[in-house]
Amino acid sequence: MIVGSDISRYPNTPKPTCRGYLHKRTQSAILKGWRKRWFVLKHNGYLHYYKRKKDEGKCRPLEVTKLEGAEIGVDTSLGKPFVFKCIPQAGNRIFYFCATSNQEMKRWLEAMDKAVHP
Repeated sequence: MIVGSDISRYPNTPKPTCRGYLHKRTQSAILKGWRKRWFVLKHNGYLHYYKRKKDEGKCRPLEVTKLEGAEIGVDTSLGKPFVFKCIPQAGNRIFYFCATSNQEMKRWLEAMDKAVHP
């Protein structure tokens, strides 16, 4: 049983394809930098993120983004290792993510690529 998610309440719900902590680049007028967030990529191709792991299934996500048709890939422009970006088809936003290792980055890129091309 997975605590802190809707899986325990709805056993027939498919397990998310990918979940874990990533650092997300913040570019608001007030805050700039990287924030650690809990990301959940669902089977329906939507990427949800929360402030903390324990918020999954208990709180509404901070944001939900549809990945189908998005552009994803490694990004070296920020001079930081294990950074990748996602440009969703809808909207004019670019998400920058930073993983803790190359292996973790590849895991997310593979999962996101499947969501981009269902």
